[in-house]
Amino acid sequence: MRAFARMSATELTLLSRDPGTLFFMVAFPLMLLVLHTGSERIAVLVPSYLAMILAIGGISALPGFVVTYRERKVLRRLATTPIAPLAVLAAQVVAQLVMGLAGAAIIVVAALAAFGVDAPAHPAPLALAFVLTVLMTCSLGFLIAAVARTVRVADLLGLMIMFPMIFLSGAAIPREGLPPSLRAIGEYLPLGPAVTALREGWAGTPTALPLLALTGIIVASTVISAALFRWE
Repeated sequence: MRAFARMSATELTLLSRDPGTLFFMVAFPLMLLVLHTGSERIAVLVPSYLAMILAIGGISALPGFVVTYRERKVLRRLATTPIAPLAVLAAQVVAQLVMGLAGAAIIVVAALAAFGVDAPAHPAPLALAFVLTVLMTCSLGFLIAAVARTVRVADLLGLMIMFPMIFLSGAAIPREGLPPSLRAIGEYLPLGPAVTALREGWAGTPTALPLLALTGIIVASTVISAALFRWE
């Protein structure tokens, strides 16, 4: 357990040292929030930005780290130690959770203190939606890492999947502003139920359907990743 904690701390340190990931998971959402100062939709944007932060980390950043370890034979070497290679993947999830919490804390504190946004109406469902979104985005990240053979391909696939998803699902801009056809597409993307669940937890009526959808995506992505993933 102590070894896993150290490994998780190491992964978090590496993640925080990546300038692009640090900027887009922490600074970029705050910049967007400032740009929407005075907007009537700012209360909708805050929980949506939480989904965007987690998507940037899990879908865009995580695959590159995992494929790098595979290319450099790190996973293979770990197989000969008491620390199982699977622990590296679990440490990645922990690192994404902590970094996501850091980015979310900045957004939430700024929204409450500087922008007059009401506090979350349903903290428990919001927290559950947040954790499920972390697991969902990481499961997609592992799926990308499973099919990508090089770091360059992993980074490219992550960006190609993440950017359209955050815009169509309503994570970057309110889905109400999208044309009906694009809005319908966004609702069926994996990040769609995440945005819905986070928005319902913040200011709405929490329902089970988006949480069940997130759980289904996590299970399906994990099963497929396990079948396709190669340790070396």
